[in-house]
Amino acid sequence: MRRRKLLAYAVAGLLAAGLGAIVMPVAASAHGAMMVPGSRTFLCYKDGRNPTTGAIEPTNAACAAAVAQGGTTPLYNWFAVLRSDGAGRMSGFIPDGQLCSGGTGGPYNFTGFNLARSDWPVTHLTSGASMRFTYNDWAKHPGTFSLYITKDSWSPTRALAWSDLESTPFSQVTNPPADGGPGADDGHYWWDGRLPSGKSGRHLIYSVWSRSDSTETFYGCSDVTFDGGNGEVTGIRGGTTTTPPPSSPSNPPPSSPSNPPSSPGNPPPAGDCTAMFNISQAWSGGFQAEVMVHAPSNASIGKWTVTWTWPGAQSLAQAWNATATSSGSLVTAKNVNWNGTVAAGQYTTFGLLGSGTAPPSVNNLSCSTA
Repeated sequence: MRRRKLLAYAVAGLLAAGLGAIVMPVAASAHGAMMVPGSRTFLCYKDGRNPTTGAIEPTNAACAAAVAQGGTTPLYNWFAVLRSDGAGRMSGFIPDGQLCSGGTGGPYNFTGFNLARSDWPVTHLTSGASMRFTYNDWAKHPGTFSLYITKDSWSPTRALAWSDLESTPFSQVTNPPADGGPGADDGHYWWDGRLPSGKSGRHLIYSVWSRSDSTETFYGCSDVTFDGGNGEVTGIRGGTTTTPPPSSPSNPPPSSPSNPPSSPGNPPPAGDCTAMFNISQAWSGGFQAEVMVHAPSNASIGKWTVTWTWPGAQSLAQAWNATATSSGSLVTAKNVNWNGTVAAGQYTTFGLLGSGTAPPSVNNLSCSTA
């Protein structure tokens, strides 16, 4: 309340002084959200914020839908998905379908971030791997951070319910150390933990930060895919992109990108490459996808071949930055002469157009250097 009064006094002072300035929305001095893996609000803020003007102009379709529902003010306050009366409560306090917004009793309208969509920005991870988690500390408070993962039965086609989450957190820490902040986009708490084992494909990580010095509690949803990734983020402005195809499809809508994952197979042999498949745009009867080809961290590669099978009636229409062929549901894509060499720990990409309904995942995705 004191912060709101101070802001009101400052605005009143400007008006009294007769200043004709245009005041952009500014972030209030509270409080925090997941940065790695990024929450929907954080990554949509990163996607939408124009680096030149500071205006919120989403390029991701899911982020744009959230802004259409709740306006831009929530994204200027991406770290404020909170309930002042939360007291660490979860099921029975926040209704099903409203987990990502912390219900409707917070200071801003985050309800658009509950939308059941498969095209939210996504972080690529490896199941069972160790990871450093970071959580913004716009305002520092003591408390406990708990991270939950969705069950294998969850689907991005429905809004998150409490029954979709595993019952116990896979990572939990109290009063972790912090770097930077407060009052900065990059200041954060951090702790090391291990991602849940036995997970593949698309999931949500649900975060709860319960303050110990008050009843204020923060909630957030982070979209992830377990596909052998190392924290790469796709689906945001300045994220991974591919060169546009030589010709555009005949009847795509203005934009409807999505980023569903592929289902990983068994871990690749040492020295082999890995691949990640993501839908970057979808429309009635077709879609555009991007495939990332990663070299292992300890060796470069001189050529690569990526294969997968479609899960339904999809078919390959066109590819660029790769030579791709189809045989039934099987697609085989090989490097072209200028992108076969990939340095250790680096990646290259190729793109494609497909016919049919954009798949939530592809099957048997693999990469080989043979």
